[in-house]
Amino acid sequence: MTKNLSDKLFWVALVLMGLYFLYQKGIIGANFESVSPKVAYEMIQNDDNLTLLDVRSPEEYKKDGKIAGAKLIPLGALPKNLDMLEKSKKVLVYCRSGNRSTSAARILENNGFIVINMSGGMMKWRSEKLPVE
Repeated sequence: MTKNLSDKLFWVALVLMGLYFLYQKGIIGANFESVSPKVAYEMIQNDDNLTLLDVRSPEEYKKDGKIAGAKLIPLGALPKNLDMLEKSKKVLVYCRSGNRSTSAARILENNGFIVINMSGGMMKWRSEKLPVE
């Protein structure tokens, strides 16, 4: 009986970890759109009603470059600096790999912003040879 219970608990824990992973990646429970870097680049070029938000650290921002026109607000500082963003504009948010931007997108969405998350972050942006400042 104990082995049967521990097997069930193992599978429950595994499923919960999987759900948590999917939630963190913005695959489930997300009320915002995620786009590829190429789609994000097209949006940046063609949409004047868009704020580009980088949520990486200042060190990453300086060392690894940025997307032209991006505003830096590190993820940890975002909740206290929402007033730096205009709610009348869509916010396209990115980070290094897409994890922090998903968290930032949730914060922004919960505070009434229209949010678009760039999947894959700067790593994917660079791999697609898109311009960096």
